[in-house]
Amino acid sequence: MRYLPLTGADREAMLDVIGASTIDELFADVPESARLDCPIEGLPLHASEMAVERHMGALARQNQTAGDGPFFLGCGAYKHHVPASVDHLIQRGEFLTAYTPYQPEIAQGTLQMLFEFQTQVARMLGTDVANASMYDGSTACWEAIGMARRITRRGKAILSGGLHPHYVSVATTMAKYTGDAVETSVPTLNADTDIDALIGAIDDDTSCVVVQYPDILGRIADLKPLADACHAKKALLIAVVTEPVAMGAIKSPGEMDADIVVGEGQSIGVGLQFGGPYVGLMGCKEKYIRQMPGRFCGETVDADGRRGFVLTLSTREQHIRREKATSNICTNSGLCALAFSVHMTLLGEAGLRRLAGINHALACRAADRLAKVPGIRVVNDSFFNEFTIDLGKETRPIVRALTDKGILAGVSLGRLYPTVDSLANGLVVAVTETATEEDIEALATALEEALA
Repeated sequence: MRYLPLTGADREAMLDVIGASTIDELFADVPESARLDCPIEGLPLHASEMAVERHMGALARQNQTAGDGPFFLGCGAYKHHVPASVDHLIQRGEFLTAYTPYQPEIAQGTLQMLFEFQTQVARMLGTDVANASMYDGSTACWEAIGMARRITRRGKAILSGGLHPHYVSVATTMAKYTGDAVETSVPTLNADTDIDALIGAIDDDTSCVVVQYPDILGRIADLKPLADACHAKKALLIAVVTEPVAMGAIKSPGEMDADIVVGEGQSIGVGLQFGGPYVGLMGCKEKYIRQMPGRFCGETVDADGRRGFVLTLSTREQHIRREKATSNICTNSGLCALAFSVHMTLLGEAGLRRLAGINHALACRAADRLAKVPGIRVVNDSFFNEFTIDLGKETRPIVRALTDKGILAGVSLGRLYPTVDSLANGLVVAVTETATEEDIEALATALEEALA
C-alpha cells in the first residue's frame, strides 16, 4: 500500500512553487473522458489495513493459477518448470541489488553473467552476436524493425500474418512516430504459412520482412527461401522466436540466414508472473552490431593479464550523443536475464535438447488424442509444442466452459483476432513438460462433452 504523508498545507506549498492553483491542473493533458469525476462506485473512501488485506485476499482466491489444474495456454507465454536453484541463485545479494554495471571494477559478477547470457543467446538463435537483453519480445521486435530501417535506409516493413498480433500492435504503434510503413495481414486457419506471399510482397522499398518461428499457430516453415528473397532485394529478414525451448529441437533462424533474430526469453528461467516482467532476446550478424540497441559486454584482460569483463559497446542515448543513439532503451531486464542464464547453465545444450524432446513428444500425443475427438480438426502439419485445432464452432464460449471445470484449454484465436470471423473457431493449444497424460485426457474428454 502507498503511504502518503503530505498534509494539505504541504500540497498547497508545492502547487505554489510550480505555479498551479489546483492539483487538477496537473492532469490537463489527460482527456476529460478518461478522468474520474467522482469516487469509484462501491469502493470505500478509506478502510483499515486489515480490512483491505482480507478483501484483496478474497479477490485473489478467485484466480485460477497455472498450477491449479490442466494448463494448455501459450501464444508467447509458456508454463515451464523452473528449478528451485534458479530462484536461490538470483536472490544472492550481489545479483539482486546490482544495477547497471557502469564501474567494471566492482561489477565483475554482473558483467560476467551478461557476457555468458550473450553467448548462450547467440548460440541458441544461431547469430554471430547477441546483446545484453531487451525488455521483452514485442519491444525487441520493434527495435529490430528500427534497426533494419537504419541499415537499409528504407521505411517499409512487411509483417507476416503468423506474427503474434500483440507484436504487430507494438510495431504499428511505434511506427506512427518514425514514419515507417507497416504492412500486416492475418493468418489463415490451415497448415500453410504465408512464406510465398511474403516473398512476392518484397520490393525495392522494403527494409525488412518479419516472420515468427514457429508462428502464432505453431506452424514451422523453412526460412531460407525467404532469406534469399530478402537479400536479393537488399532487405533484411527478421525472425521472431516466442518459444526459445523450440531451439533445442529445430534449426535456428540464424542457420537459415536470418539477419536479425529476436525473441521472448520467458520460457527459460522466468515464470509466467501475470504477464511480466519478461526478458527480450536479440541477436544479429556481426556486421550489423553497431546498429543494435542496448549494450554488449565483452571479455578482456586487466593490467596484470587477468581475465575480466567490461561494457564493450553501448549505443544507447545515455552513453553517446543523442542523435547517434540507436534507441532510447535505458537498461536491460537484468534479473530476468540472470534467471535465463542460470537456467540455461543448469540445462546445458544436452539438457535443452532433452527438454525440447519431451515437449514435442507430449504435444504430439495431445494432437493425436484431440484429433480423435469428433468435430475437431488439427490444423498443423508441423509444430513443436504448440498447435492449433479447429473446433468447428466459436471457441470462446467453450474455453470459458472448460475454465469453469478447472481446465485452461488454450488461447482462442477469436480472443487474439476479435474482428476476424474466419479465425473464431481456432484454439491454440500449448503442451509443455509440465503437462501430464492425465491432463491431456482431461482436456480431450472435456472437449468431447462440450462439442457433443
